Amino acid sequence: MFSKEEAQRIKREFWIAFAEKYPRKWLLYDTKIKDFSLKFNVDNKKAEVMISIENRDDEKRYAYFDKLLSLKTILLEEHLPDAIFEKDVYLENKTISKIWVEKSGISVNNRATWDDIFDFFNEQMSALEYFFYEFEDFIKDI
Repeated sequence: MFSKEEAQRIKREFWIAFAEKYPRKWLLYDTKIKDFSLKFNVDNKKAEVMISIENRDDEKRYAYFDKLLSLKTILLEEHLPDAIFEKDVYLENKTISKIWVEKSGISVNNRATWDDIFDFFNEQMSALEYFFYEFEDFIKDI
């Protein structure tokens, strides 16, 4: 078990090492859609690459999610065959919608799995960005 400070240091070293291995600018929050972002997430059990729709207005959040749902076949067949779609994800202080892929059996605290996580992040986020850019105008038009 790590102290809070040690866990923060390890996470910081992880993200620095990832940026060194894949030194590029990721799209992430720069989608030009309010509360709609592409994200990386890693903890001590799994890594995720996702589209996160966090608009507090359920009607808008659902409209964006439904747009993505209408593209589900294309996303699964051409970009991310293991993508999971979830309309309502309940977090501590809000409900979001997300589409994600995950890799389990890894840990941010285990440096031996870092290269696997980095490669997973690079491959999956590149595919997700390509999908977003391909359908950006359609997604934005709600």
